[in-house]
Amino acid sequence: MGREHWKKIWVGSAGNMVEWFDWFVYASFATYFAGAFFPEGNDTAKLMNTAGIFAVGFFMRPVGGWLLGRVGDRKGRKAALTLTVTLMSASAVLIAVAPTYAVAGYGGAAVLLIARLLQGLSVGGEYAASATYLTEASAPRHRGFASSFQYVSMTAGQILGLGLQIVLQRTMSAEALHSWGWRIPFIIGALGAAVVFYLRRNMLETEVYEETADDGVARGEKGTLKALWAHKREAFLVVALTMGGTVAYYTYTTYLTKYLSNSAGLPKQTATLVSFCALIVFACLQPLAGRLSDRIGRRPLLITFALGSTFLTVPIMTMLRHAGSFWPALGLSLLALVVITGYTSINACVKAELFPTGVRALGVALPYAIANALFGGTAEYVALWFKDAGIESGYYWYVAGCAAVSLVVYLTMRETRDIDLARVGAEKSAAGQPAPVRA
Repeated sequence: MGREHWKKIWVGSAGNMVEWFDWFVYASFATYFAGAFFPEGNDTAKLMNTAGIFAVGFFMRPVGGWLLGRVGDRKGRKAALTLTVTLMSASAVLIAVAPTYAVAGYGGAAVLLIARLLQGLSVGGEYAASATYLTEASAPRHRGFASSFQYVSMTAGQILGLGLQIVLQRTMSAEALHSWGWRIPFIIGALGAAVVFYLRRNMLETEVYEETADDGVARGEKGTLKALWAHKREAFLVVALTMGGTVAYYTYTTYLTKYLSNSAGLPKQTATLVSFCALIVFACLQPLAGRLSDRIGRRPLLITFALGSTFLTVPIMTMLRHAGSFWPALGLSLLALVVITGYTSINACVKAELFPTGVRALGVALPYAIANALFGGTAEYVALWFKDAGIESGYYWYVAGCAAVSLVVYLTMRETRDIDLARVGAEKSAAGQPAPVRA
């Protein structure tokens, strides 16, 4: 890979990191600000309220996927990426200044809700724009490796959020954190987004986007639902292959800290440290798995993930609940994250490889956002619902079931490693369906 490839990957990844820092600190700091926006009551009920608002952000992701996916296909990947970070910066500022229940009643929760809606719009477009950008910006033989940096940057954003949480936990009293300390990460996130806005304003467009002409999508139809409907099979495939991966990912990342604290009984500081250490290893695994997919293909990694998640989720979650201390919890968390690496490391390029250039951003964005709204965004709420109902183990089977559905898809889908991104649409127009072509 040349210098220009690395430059594009760096800029795309840096922006993605800040986007997901802002997105995930909501979840990681929810235990501290849950009581700030809702009246006194059951602690689990407060978490369910904040988790509900977290889920609402996911339901805006299809809207963001449609709007920003359209921008990405019609105006360019750079334009979409710049717009997403602008929306994220605005949402972080709103959360940072939102009034508490004691000051404005449910008005503070309303501000929180508006901020999450903006975050949903932003992240709905960010995933597809960055997935498309990283896949197109890489050398053909290194697409799996390059696109894996999407989850490296996503995880880095969460690591930074957890690292900040650890620092604040050790330098501030619990009372101060619950009172006002939880606002600090959102202020930092807003400042980081401003820096990324500058970087993205000066980023380079991908050559595939600029040079592709014959991709089977008419100029006036680029980024439209009509053009996407012509590739409806691929769109439904994105939903199905995302289902198991997104539930597992949010279970072992955003929900893990709450689960270890609220269910396993670990102190908040210990639960946070477990997540922090596990995610560092997880981030390091992504490029290795992405590089492996460039050698052996995407399907073997996806199938390995689905098999592991289907058969290991119940025992891992059950043992995590009784882990009792740092090291057993860390070991089990690492095992779970190693399993889902088969999905996270390559899912971005797999989805991008299914669509022609003129509808690639929208094709990745909209179906992926729908799948996340239905499964990823509700994962934490569903988990807490099972817990509140006294049947927490039911959630373990839910995660395993979603992975089993995706397993069927992985076993029947075609390999995408050798597809020529510039000719996906042209070949479908000529042959009736996309066919793998050595790039």
